[in-house]
Amino acid sequence: MRFSFIGPLLVAALGAVSGAAWGQISDDTPHSFVGEPSNTGSSWQLSVSPYLWMAGIQGTSGQFNLPAAEMSSNFGQIFNELDFAFMGIVEARRGPYSIVGDIAYTKTSLKNATPKGRLADTVGVTSEAFSSLLAGAYTVYQSGPNHLDVIAGARLWNVKSKLRFQGGTLDGVSRRDSATWVDVVAGLRGNYFLSEKVYLMGWGAIGAGQANLDWDVAAGFGYQLQKNLSLTAGYRMQGVDYSKDGFVFDVIQKGPILGLTYRF
Repeated sequence: MRFSFIGPLLVAALGAVSGAAWGQISDDTPHSFVGEPSNTGSSWQLSVSPYLWMAGIQGTSGQFNLPAAEMSSNFGQIFNELDFAFMGIVEARRGPYSIVGDIAYTKTSLKNATPKGRLADTVGVTSEAFSSLLAGAYTVYQSGPNHLDVIAGARLWNVKSKLRFQGGTLDGVSRRDSATWVDVVAGLRGNYFLSEKVYLMGWGAIGAGQANLDWDVAAGFGYQLQKNLSLTAGYRMQGVDYSKDGFVFDVIQKGPILGLTYRF
């Protein structure tokens, strides 16, 4: 899969945050999945952000000794092909330092025609992808609640896939397989407040390890409902290119996100 568009996406998502003029707004502002204003005190602040992720999937899934299967679903097909998706972020912050945990899970079931229809007429793919990021972050620029952080950590992946072939030579063949691996990623994240209640947020990270490429980008906005509670909405794209011992998972998962952020 070609990833030539990743650089422009990362720049566009983060440019809206880091390229703006940083204003001075009250420190009593919510934090989001891209980080909260630095806590200048000596105590740790904890925040939790659960999200719904209406993620579609595009890419290739393959298993040993079987032809690779193409996966493709768009927003109009999400409610038919997306079985379940969830993402959540927990962050502990003290001054300019943060510890961030990010989990994402998607389960997708879809059926596509094979390109030439020789070995099979159609192939059904059920994909379960779980990723978990543990990272540290440091605020390199701050003005009031607006901030820009650098972030680095390790992302754990666990992917399960099931292929079911119908028609052709492989008619009736069905197989399950799975893989687990770890990648190292690094990037930027930031917030920019448009008013005391409305703010923009952005996130971009890229890396590799056991996978050939691992990247994640998100952008959106938040609205402060209460002092410690905010509503957040945006769009997230997450891609990975993994291939080892015949197991292939070269996909992009993307779609709208909607959630809440609560700060303790």
